[in-house]
Amino acid sequence: MEISNFLGHECILLENKVIKLLVTQSMGPRILSLRFLGSENIMAELPDALLDCPGTGQFHVHGGHRLWHSPEEPARTYLPDDAPVQVTSAENGYLFTQDVESKTGLQKSLEIHLVGNAPQVVITHSLSNKGLWPVTCAPWAITQLKPGGMAILPQGCEDTGVLPNRSLALWPYTNMADPNVQWGRNYIILKAGMATPFKVGFPNPRGWLAYWLNGILFVKRANYEPQSAYFDFGSSSECYCNGHFIELETLAPIASIDPGMSVTHSEIWELHSDIECPYDEKDVRALVEKLDLE
Repeated sequence: MEISNFLGHECILLENKVIKLLVTQSMGPRILSLRFLGSENIMAELPDALLDCPGTGQFHVHGGHRLWHSPEEPARTYLPDDAPVQVTSAENGYLFTQDVESKTGLQKSLEIHLVGNAPQVVITHSLSNKGLWPVTCAPWAITQLKPGGMAILPQGCEDTGVLPNRSLALWPYTNMADPNVQWGRNYIILKAGMATPFKVGFPNPRGWLAYWLNGILFVKRANYEPQSAYFDFGSSSECYCNGHFIELETLAPIASIDPGMSVTHSEIWELHSDIECPYDEKDVRALVEKLDLE
């Protein structure tokens, strides 16, 4: 187990011949860094960012990748996670387990492993109920990335004739007229770095989200269960952006977790190098075909 200091935190290094990750053990857990060897970290670095958790204190955002539980409610969602985590070995990686949240009885964990020597990462997010009563929620996997790139949000494109084939969830602060957003037929394309916050959510039967930054394309995949119910008007994928970072988010279906039981939510990440910036839907379609994203 190799330990490295990054942004003032003790981190475990996961590395193969092409990529490396840094995962915190002194707090979190967070994946604070993801990069090709010899390249820059693509994740947002936010050491001073804070959120107020009413009645408890402050949540340190830090940046990178984290696990929350949906629906978003500040007094529950923003519980601080500044204590060290337990780290145990897992196949080709590690399991990072947080202390039980005293307010919710939930315990979060991330099992992270690399896929051989490929630029791929598998992350299993778990919520375990250590309390005395059932808890209704959903695992919510959030990846914060540096601004300045282009997000690709694929939309359902099934031919349903005269019936609708997609839906969107919008937040009170979302400006649909923002010039940084292209509302395409099959993709929403978002230029990250907006002056005001923006968020959109949607059911995602295509199962992936992507973000281009400085020639690197980050892709995250998560299963969509069409027969299941999701929070946020049925959203299994969401994207939030402001002037400091962009978030690609996936959610699991709504679950009632009985005492002693757990639910899991898995993501598969991919990194692709030497990718030209996709400016419009034509570029995105060519990129999807070139990389066989579907």
